[in-house]
Amino acid sequence: MQRPEAWPRPHPGEGAAAARAGGPAPPVRAGDPAGLRLQEPSLYTIKAVFILDNDGHRLLAKYYDDTFPSMKEQMAFEKNVFNKTSRTDSEIAFLGGMTIVYKSSIDLFLYVVGSSSENELMLMSVLTCLFESLNHVLRKNVEKRWLLENMDGAFLVLDEIVDGGVILESDPQQVIQKVNFRADDSGLTEHSVAQVLQSAKEQIKWSLLK
Repeated sequence: MQRPEAWPRPHPGEGAAAARAGGPAPPVRAGDPAGLRLQEPSLYTIKAVFILDNDGHRLLAKYYDDTFPSMKEQMAFEKNVFNKTSRTDSEIAFLGGMTIVYKSSIDLFLYVVGSSSENELMLMSVLTCLFESLNHVLRKNVEKRWLLENMDGAFLVLDEIVDGGVILESDPQQVIQKVNFRADDSGLTEHSVAQVLQSAKEQIKWSLLK
């Protein structure tokens, strides 16, 4: 499925300002009802990325919009997603107006969530990049034990692929190069790694208490 060609995304408020100033409005498709305009394609394509263990408990998660603003709502969503996908062989699911692509590896489930109108191939490219990058960082051991012991690297990988819901990179080789550069440049200390691991443990504790 080919994505429609997008025009540049305005900054927030830009469209309204243009309308007030008499500037050009987005085009109207022939045959559209009066007042109904094409929806502008968005750069912000990713709603969430999360990794669960084989019991459905959260190990790593990042949400990029306010669809699920609270921890409780996020946990409930993750539980619903896990229940819908954990016993199927498919790689894509539709839930609550969202498109979800996922992949399992030993005792992990990796998920990438987009809107219902998002291109599944684009979401799948993000998922594949995430898995291949983690496969390198975890030395081909994409499983719960090694993920928890290398959570700092996992967060670096995710931050290089998606930033604020925008896809930055889908080539795992480029991601690994950037992660290695950031790790060397920042000089990750034992203290900073401990902070990341503590955050992961707190996420697991929340999932066990739900």
